[in-house]
Amino acid sequence: MYAPERQQEILRLARDGGRVDVLSLAEEFQVTAETIRRDLKALDRAGLVRRVHGGAIPVGRLDFEPDLAERESTAADEKDRIAKAALAELPAQGTVILDAGTTVARLAATIPLEASLTVVTHSLPIAARLADHPGIQLHLVGGRVRHRTRAAVDAWALRAYGEIRADVLFVAANGFSAEHGLTTPDLAEAAVKRAAVGAARRVVLLADSGKHGQEHFARFAGLGEVDLLITDSGLGPDDAAAIERGGTEVARA
Repeated sequence: MYAPERQQEILRLARDGGRVDVLSLAEEFQVTAETIRRDLKALDRAGLVRRVHGGAIPVGRLDFEPDLAERESTAADEKDRIAKAALAELPAQGTVILDAGTTVARLAATIPLEASLTVVTHSLPIAARLADHPGIQLHLVGGRVRHRTRAAVDAWALRAYGEIRADVLFVAANGFSAEHGLTTPDLAEAAVKRAAVGAARRVVLLADSGKHGQEHFARFAGLGEVDLLITDSGLGPDDAAAIERGGTEVARA
């Protein structure tokens, strides 16, 4: 296969899947990773894709947002390990905010029934998981519910987070990097996440390594605003060290 033919196929795969990664493409086309990087560089120069850590996304898909079921099944093992590691960051007693996100939802599912906490969330699935915990004082933030994420957004949610101060926020993001911070596809969702960051004394980001280097339409925080990143071992030691130099502690589960 000639390079232009391969690049056309790479572009098709990127548009169909929303993202391509170097190693998978190298295996599929039986070429070296360096060859794929040159292909992606050529497509980037042509304005057809945008390079991200480990691969590329098609131009025009910075607002791509998979639905809840698809996100639940993506990097499931890594999310489970991250959620278990995050349990250690729960205060013995205190107030926590649980952001809308599938990894944060896994954390909610692992909180013991005997836990004694005040929990604030704008996520319907997370609220449902915790509603039967007798020791948890559960506060459900209201607002317009986005169907794609089952999260409350807009003025009611923003007002609620403006009126509280929590010990810890466990926040999710669709993409994170030292350069572009924490991003998500939807502006309304980003606004609520930004308000939640401002409402917490400590911010813990739960994000699998596949989100490192990705950027989406709406930025809601800088990585320097995160006290602790809990991710998986797919984030290389050099990348972890670079993040820690910016002042964010990194734990790889």
